[in-house]
Amino acid sequence: MCIIVRMNTLQRMIFLNITGHSVEKLEDPFGLLSGDRYEFFLELAVDEEDELYSDQGVGLRTIFVSDENGDKITNFYLYEIVSEKVLDFELEEDEEALVLAYCRENAKE
Repeated sequence: MCIIVRMNTLQRMIFLNITGHSVEKLEDPFGLLSGDRYEFFLELAVDEEDELYSDQGVGLRTIFVSDENGDKITNFYLYEIVSEKVLDFELEEDEEALVLAYCRENAKE
Protein backbone atom coordinates (compact mmCIF):
# COMPACT_ATOMS: atom_id res chain seq x y z
CA MET A 1 0.00 0.00 0.00
CA CYS A 2 1.23 3.47 -0.82
CA ILE A 3 -0.24 6.66 0.58
CA ILE A 4 -0.06 9.85 -1.43
CA VAL A 5 -0.86 13.05 0.42
CA ARG A 6 -2.27 15.90 -1.69
CA MET A 7 -3.18 19.45 -0.84
CA ASN A 8 -6.24 20.85 -2.58
CA THR A 9 -7.10 24.52 -3.08
CA LEU A 10 -8.45 24.79 0.46
CA GLN A 11 -5.07 23.62 1.81
CA ARG A 12 -6.37 20.56 3.60
CA MET A 13 -4.74 17.17 3.34
CA ILE A 14 -6.33 14.59 1.07
CA PHE A 15 -5.21 10.97 1.18
CA LEU A 16 -5.01 8.86 -1.95
CA ASN A 17 -4.23 5.18 -1.29
CA ILE A 18 -3.07 2.55 -3.75
CA THR A 19 -5.10 -0.44 -2.59
CA GLY A 20 -4.18 -2.95 -5.29
CA HIS A 21 -2.93 -3.37 -8.80
CA SER A 22 -2.60 -5.59 -11.82
CA VAL A 23 0.54 -5.55 -13.93
CA GLU A 24 1.49 -7.01 -17.27
CA LYS A 25 4.91 -7.02 -18.92
CA LEU A 26 4.56 -5.59 -22.42
CA GLU A 27 6.34 -7.42 -25.21
CA ASP A 28 8.16 -5.65 -28.04
CA PRO A 29 7.66 -8.08 -30.96
CA PHE A 30 10.11 -6.21 -33.20
CA GLY A 31 12.82 -5.56 -30.63
CA LEU A 32 12.86 -1.81 -31.31
CA LEU A 33 12.53 -0.59 -27.73
CA SER A 34 15.22 -0.86 -25.08
CA GLY A 35 14.55 -2.16 -21.60
CA ASP A 36 11.39 -3.58 -20.10
CA ARG A 37 7.92 -2.03 -20.17
CA TYR A 38 5.04 -2.78 -17.81
CA GLU A 39 1.43 -1.69 -17.89
CA PHE A 40 0.01 -1.08 -14.43
CA PHE A 41 -3.61 -0.64 -13.45
CA LEU A 42 -3.59 0.78 -9.93
CA GLU A 43 -6.71 0.70 -7.79
CA LEU A 44 -7.07 3.84 -5.69
CA ALA A 45 -9.07 4.62 -2.57
CA VAL A 46 -9.92 8.31 -2.69
CA ASP A 47 -11.42 10.32 0.15
CA GLU A 48 -15.02 11.36 -0.57
CA GLU A 49 -14.11 15.02 -0.07
CA ASP A 50 -11.41 14.94 -2.76
CA GLU A 51 -12.42 16.38 -6.14
CA LEU A 52 -10.99 13.20 -7.69
CA TYR A 53 -13.52 11.00 -5.83
CA SER A 54 -16.01 8.96 -7.87
CA ASP A 55 -18.50 6.37 -6.62
CA GLN A 56 -17.52 4.42 -9.76
CA GLY A 57 -14.08 3.81 -8.22
CA VAL A 58 -10.87 5.47 -9.37
CA GLY A 59 -7.91 3.84 -11.05
CA LEU A 60 -4.61 4.91 -12.53
CA ARG A 61 -3.28 3.29 -15.71
CA THR A 62 0.43 3.80 -16.21
CA ILE A 63 3.28 2.58 -18.39
CA PHE A 64 6.45 1.96 -16.38
CA VAL A 65 9.78 1.65 -18.23
CA SER A 66 12.99 0.19 -16.83
CA ASP A 67 16.03 0.48 -19.11
CA GLU A 68 19.73 1.39 -19.07
CA ASN A 69 18.80 5.04 -18.46
CA GLY A 70 16.86 4.19 -15.31
CA ASP A 71 13.20 3.80 -14.38
CA LYS A 72 10.43 6.17 -15.45
CA ILE A 73 6.72 6.60 -16.01
CA THR A 74 6.13 7.33 -19.70
CA ASN A 75 2.35 7.59 -19.77
CA PHE A 76 -0.53 7.62 -17.30
CA TYR A 77 -4.15 8.59 -16.89
CA LEU A 78 -6.74 8.46 -14.13
CA TYR A 79 -10.07 6.79 -14.90
CA GLU A 80 -13.33 5.60 -13.35
CA ILE A 81 -13.02 1.86 -12.83
CA VAL A 82 -16.63 0.88 -13.55
CA SER A 83 -17.25 3.09 -16.61
CA GLU A 84 -13.58 3.27 -17.77
CA LYS A 85 -14.16 7.00 -18.35
CA VAL A 86 -10.88 8.94 -18.43
CA LEU A 87 -10.72 11.65 -15.76
CA ASP A 88 -9.15 15.03 -16.55
CA PHE A 89 -6.65 15.18 -13.66
CA GLU A 90 -2.87 15.30 -13.55
CA LEU A 91 -0.59 13.94 -10.88
CA GLU A 92 1.53 16.32 -8.86
CA GLU A 93 5.30 15.81 -9.09
CA ASP A 94 5.48 14.15 -5.66
CA GLU A 95 2.53 11.88 -6.52
CA GLU A 96 4.24 10.80 -9.74
CA ALA A 97 7.43 10.03 -7.76
CA LEU A 98 5.48 7.82 -5.35
CA VAL A 99 3.72 6.02 -8.22
CA LEU A 100 7.13 5.47 -9.84
CA ALA A 101 8.46 3.97 -6.59
CA TYR A 102 5.37 1.74 -6.29
CA CYS A 103 5.75 0.51 -9.88
CA ARG A 104 9.49 -0.07 -9.43
CA GLU A 105 8.79 -2.20 -6.36
CA ASN A 106 6.04 -4.24 -8.03
CA ALA A 107 7.24 -4.58 -11.65
CA LYS A 108 9.11 -7.84 -11.27
CA GLU A 109 6.14 -9.90 -10.06
